[in-house]
Amino acid sequence: MKTELLEKVESNSIKKDLPHFEVGDTVEVRVRIKEGEKVRVQSFEGTVIARKGRGINEIFTVRRISAGEGVERVFPIHSPNIVDIIPRRSGKVRRAKLYFLRERTGKSVRLRQRHSEHTTG
Repeated sequence: MKTELLEKVESNSIKKDLPHFEVGDTVEVRVRIKEGEKVRVQSFEGTVIARKGRGINEIFTVRRISAGEGVERVFPIHSPNIVDIIPRRSGKVRRAKLYFLRERTGKSVRLRQRHSEHTTG
């Protein structure tokens, strides 16, 4: 059980303007990277395969295939180094953790889309 003091300290660091995304969604995460004196923003796009934790401790794992090799990165949601999280596509899944995607390659990695995009005209 959290104390009031701990909640008050955490409330200053929790981001209020987070977009809604779930496990199975394809997201683009823009991360601030410091290289020496330079600061740049790097983009990492992939499928969210896991979310865990609560409050300030919440993290999510994003997986993508890069040059035929699977790459996973774990991001704290409320990290000050995360500039933006942009949901690109919503995937339809029936699991809370998608670790089974690690063994899959090619077209079998794809997930069905939850919402269809309606085009007008």
